[in-house]
Amino acid sequence: MMAKPQLLLQEHLKALRWPTFRREYSQLARPCASEGAGDPRDLLRHSERELLDRESRATEGRITAAKFAVMKSLDSFNFLSLPSWHNNRVVELARCEYSDRPENVLALGNAGPGKTQVALALGLAACQRGYRVRFTTAAARGMNCWQLAMRSGSCGSRSCWRSRIC
Repeated sequence: MMAKPQLLLQEHLKALRWPTFRREYSQLARPCASEGAGDPRDLLRHSERELLDRESRATEGRITAAKFAVMKSLDSFNFLSLPSWHNNRVVELARCEYSDRPENVLALGNAGPGKTQVALALGLAACQRGYRVRFTTAAARGMNCWQLAMRSGSCGSRSCWRSRIC
């Protein structure tokens, strides 16, 4: 087996978390090669396929766990109809670089300019990049906070909104 496929195979087996297989493979491959009992490139193709399948399932799981109301992507957003949205800024946010820094992303404005659609698209992009996401609206978050305060009995006045219950 050439050096590059061997290195790729080692990386795939490491990513798949198969340490014993990775450690023992070279010892087992020699007798198999001398007997003509298998091509190491087959193992490389199978490990690549397994990695892609695992990543696909993980992405699907993150999308399901995010509980998006609907599936939207930035491809379906018409930036030309809304000049107040800065296309470059939204595309920059879709790269998810803000998640490596302690920053929040807030979209404020009147009803209708597509804040929820952009939030859904950014959440989907984050799921596809390997980040865990939980989608909610401000109204739903406020209602959950209020219900929690009611259940705990700490919502006797307006002061419950100023407390750290939520």
